[in-house]
Amino acid sequence: MGSHCRTTRDHDEIREWATTHRGVPARVRDIRSVGGTGMLRIDFDGAVDGDLEHITWDEWFQNFERAELALVYEAEKSDASRTFAKVVPAPDF
Repeated sequence: MGSHCRTTRDHDEIREWATTHRGVPARVRDIRSVGGTGMLRIDFDGAVDGDLEHITWDEWFQNFERAELALVYEAEKSDASRTFAKVVPAPDF
């Protein structure tokens, strides 16, 4: 992971960052958290495998809000490593 991470709940910021890094909204198949939201991810590999299913941004954000989540993401990459993003419980802003 690089040296500069941000945490946000802003939908426009998340969508813009993910799109810039070729990310697609997704969730883990067959794993449901409380409330049935599943485990949200942003897929940067572009190939849906057996564990991930792509969903719409509307569905992703609906589940994101329902579960009161935030996205921690690498705002500035320090090297050519993989893109970093993680969906976490939202801190109190």
